Amino acid sequence: MRQLLDRIEQFAVDVILERRSGKRAGILRIFLLAISLLYRRIVALRLYLFRNHIMRKHQVGCPVISIGNLTVGGTGKTPVVEKLARELTDRGRRVAILSRGYKSVRRRQPGKKQVPVRVVSEGGALLLDSKTAGDEPFMLAKNLRGVAVVVEKNRVACGRHAVTELGSDLLLLDDGLQYLKLHRRYDLVLIDREAPFGNEYLLPRGTLREPPENLRRATHILITKCDGSDISDLHQRIRKYNRTAPILECRHRPVELQDFATGTIIPLEKLQGLRAGALSAIASPESFEQGLQRLGVQLELTQSYADHHRYSKREMERFLKRCERRGVDCILTTEKDAVRMPRLHQQSIPIYYLRIEIEILVGIEHWTTMLDQLVHPPMPIVDDSETRSEELHLEQASS
Repeated sequence: MRQLLDRIEQFAVDVILERRSGKRAGILRIFLLAISLLYRRIVALRLYLFRNHIMRKHQVGCPVISIGNLTVGGTGKTPVVEKLARELTDRGRRVAILSRGYKSVRRRQPGKKQVPVRVVSEGGALLLDSKTAGDEPFMLAKNLRGVAVVVEKNRVACGRHAVTELGSDLLLLDDGLQYLKLHRRYDLVLIDREAPFGNEYLLPRGTLREPPENLRRATHILITKCDGSDISDLHQRIRKYNRTAPILECRHRPVELQDFATGTIIPLEKLQGLRAGALSAIASPESFEQGLQRLGVQLELTQSYADHHRYSKREMERFLKRCERRGVDCILTTEKDAVRMPRLHQQSIPIYYLRIEIEILVGIEHWTTMLDQLVHPPMPIVDDSETRSEELHLEQASS
């Protein structure tokens, strides 16, 4: 059943991104476009209700920073969340990450009271597995010591639990642009340089969650997957929707390889000239595969699944056998995929996963200013007229 659902999801993605042609795909695209027009009205209505305080935004007693995007997946939010959490923790903040836990599975224990939130980590040991936590929250909790990670669809409840029970004093709202119930201080919006606004259609015909003009809500805009080339045209388009937010250019920098079986760290130089198979289930497998080739890898086989796919032992063993027949040196995957892979008793070919970090190429001063303001909040502005009025009142009373 799960494999059937994955195939249906992959077919829908291929239709949306126009990788499929033919009469059936064309009819489905027309049907999806009609739903997109209705979806646009729903998005506009929801924003109107929050903007006019008909629907309420909740405060949780500490600053909240949202990291999100306008499109579905593929912009590289997780490395940004990790970088932000690590740097704020190093500066003395007690950070908690709030995540929806996409495609996670809540485990119900008979006879026990159902807890309102799932705590993946309180900043130390991992308390949940990747299936219960979700792949991205599990990966963040694994990589970040001193940072709490809390998962639930109700992020207001997550935030309150982090503040009252875990002692957090700053919250990062992962994938939070569309989660309007939680009041935030900053909205960091990520834009993929290679596909800034997806295929320009709203869901479900396209990959846009909101129209591009809603970029005006962003306080900071991070363009990801940059390579140092001129993107002034993209800057100009962004400025049509948001005239004031600082624009930062970033790239995903490969850091190291890790052996899936042993955890051994392997330098990237070992990739030069390797014949490898690439295995991934992410929003943009092409980007991962191209990145491997830039590192000097000779890709002999590639296999991709729907985003967030959880691998079975049978799928892993089948791909291993294909790689054996081709005589590859290793199998390469992403860190996010690695947390969704089962352990294998016998593994004839090593499996390595690639660790990446976000690097800011342009606009580092805006990033530093934001961190400074979060660590040392500016003093509240005092209204001089009110202060002078109080002074005159005291003078009159004393005379």
